[in-house]
Amino acid sequence: MNFSEAIQSGFNNYVNFNGRAQRSAFWYWILFVWLAGIAASILDMAVFGSDSIYPLSSIFTLGTILPNLAVGARRLHDTGRSGWWQLLWFLPIIGFIILLIWFIQQGEAGTNTYGPNPLGA
Repeated sequence: MNFSEAIQSGFNNYVNFNGRAQRSAFWYWILFVWLAGIAASILDMAVFGSDSIYPLSSIFTLGTILPNLAVGARRLHDTGRSGWWQLLWFLPIIGFIILLIWFIQQGEAGTNTYGPNPLGA
């Protein structure tokens, strides 16, 4: 999956917490969110000044909360874990490290509880 397909998939499946997401779909989505968030912040500072509440960044962040959770759940499903494990985000540092390791892991080969392998293997 390439960058544009991952972005399209992220928005098309923004509330789809079922199925599996391959690593490239997840990491391209994360890259898009980071780059777009930085661009929105720069635009906020240029248009509204550095002491504003960053309205464009805030709107972008609110608009990507569900897609972020959905693609994260599908990525965890690819590794054989429940999407509920994303609650580890609430554990400072440790939760981030655990989730990062799981997000980096290769998905389970073949079909698992959450569906067929997104790589088709």
